[in-house]
Amino acid sequence: MKIFQREQRSLFGEILDWMLTPLLLLWPISLALTWLVAQSIAGKPFDRALEYNVQALAQLVAVQNHRVVFYLPQPARELLRADDSDQVYYQVRGAGTELLSGERDFPLPPDEERPVPGEVRLRDDEMRGVEVRIAYTWVRPELPGGGLVLVQVAETREKRSVLATEIIKGVMLPQFVILPLAVLLVWLALVRGIKPLSQLEERIRARKPDDLSPLDEKAVPLEVAPLVSSVNDLLTRLKDSIATQKRFLADAAHQLKTPLAGLRMQADLAQRENANAEELKQSLKQIGRSSMRATHTVNQLLALARAESSAKTLPRQSCDLAQLTREAVQDLLPRALDKRVDLGYEGALPGTPGVALAGNATLLKELIRNLLDNAINYTPSTASHPGVVTARVLADPIGRVVLLQVEDSGPGIPEAERELVFQPFYRSLDTTAVDGSGLGLPIVLEIARQHGAEIRLEDAHPGHTPPGTRVVVRFVGTEPASRRETAAQAA
Repeated sequence: MKIFQREQRSLFGEILDWMLTPLLLLWPISLALTWLVAQSIAGKPFDRALEYNVQALAQLVAVQNHRVVFYLPQPARELLRADDSDQVYYQVRGAGTELLSGERDFPLPPDEERPVPGEVRLRDDEMRGVEVRIAYTWVRPELPGGGLVLVQVAETREKRSVLATEIIKGVMLPQFVILPLAVLLVWLALVRGIKPLSQLEERIRARKPDDLSPLDEKAVPLEVAPLVSSVNDLLTRLKDSIATQKRFLADAAHQLKTPLAGLRMQADLAQRENANAEELKQSLKQIGRSSMRATHTVNQLLALARAESSAKTLPRQSCDLAQLTREAVQDLLPRALDKRVDLGYEGALPGTPGVALAGNATLLKELIRNLLDNAINYTPSTASHPGVVTARVLADPIGRVVLLQVEDSGPGIPEAERELVFQPFYRSLDTTAVDGSGLGLPIVLEIARQHGAEIRLEDAHPGHTPPGTRVVVRFVGTEPASRRETAAQAA
């Protein structure tokens, strides 16, 4: 039950509901319990008076001339009946049905009740259509062979109801004043209790848009401190993300600046009046080269952005890593031939058990192409000493692990730079003469992360000069062979 209904949840309203709803529900229950208690309290003194009266009447039972007699003086009779609110009745009945004194139509105790001389009992009954409270006892007269004498006194319940009503009024009237006061105090206490949240909101709103400094956790209540800590963690990650984006944009602008500047310079050279055909041809070649470099950089930027944002949007399906690798090798084979690089594939064949994994085929192929493209770019090759680039897929169907290896015969990557090369636009000083954007390995890292894979860099030929580079991508949790075969049959 909610006292205050709102379209949007309010912490203040929720707490107020949970505090006031039980209070208002318990109030009528409290009144009902008070009424019952008041009835019990109001009846006790009148019950004691009835017990006293029946004991007094029992003492008037006597034996005369071997007969049980009861004599009630007239003044006592009038005193017994004297009451402004209630009617008082009595009856004294001898053994059997003999009426010694009192009302003849007085109700008798239940038949199953066992008489106990001298014990005063109380019961509720009805006399002449009116509810009454009866006190009764049995008297054993000193008469040989005599039975028990029943003495009863009854009283209507008017005084009891009046007294109970007065008690209820005495309890209810203060509650009508206390309840609104309690609601007001609860309201004021909640306003004061959530004031730190309002102050925290004001401090956050007063901040400048570029202020991502942590909030003061000591200036808020203990219960709000975990929330502030989580906000601080979010601000820290947001600050790092913004810094990364700024650095990325700056690096991207720097990378695009060089080919665009080359385009402009070559265009200016081509527009010279005294330029001959050979110089014009060279300028056009440089323009083409610069445009290709700019296009490659833009494509790599788009690939990185697509890889970072496609974790939950692109569909996943069963992918044959060996098949994707062979296709990537075939696609890059013409480029490898142009650079006199020996590009080849080794390892598991397509359809081999253990080479299938759940992933996105487009992203996985982009990963393989970037590794092969990097290896071709940075592997020196001549007609007499051709470079060698090898792609390899190794499967472990029992351990459900598949490895993708791309190794080359290039200069290798020093251990000190093996973490740095995964940063966007980072390029080793030894490779600055090679055309590249510095985005290939960051793209590979992002795609591998989305597929739960690990990347390791190592020397392809340890102890040799040059040592070459081997990139190992380890995919865990590949599909079992039976599942892959079932999927192939279904296709």
